[in-house]
Amino acid sequence: MMLRDLWALPFLAGLGIIAFLIWALIIVFWIWMIVDCAQRRFRNTPEKIIWLIVIVLGWWVGSLVYFLVIRMYNPHGLAEAPAETLRQRRR
Repeated sequence: MMLRDLWALPFLAGLGIIAFLIWALIIVFWIWMIVDCAQRRFRNTPEKIIWLIVIVLGWWVGSLVYFLVIRMYNPHGLAEAPAETLRQRRR
């Protein structure tokens, strides 16, 4: 291998590091969503089990769906209705 062929090595190493960091972030996000789902209070147990299956089998896609559908909808859990909803029901 000649010296002129070695110019790409730092670039390839940088791409490898970036790919590893993205992979690590995806794994951390996946584990975070599993823990969040396991600790969250749902209306019933089958709903929790279904979401855990979606997250575990769906990997990062299932985690993203859970994050968008459940976690952003109500950060305190689905068993607890938001205060505004309770006020509207009382009227």
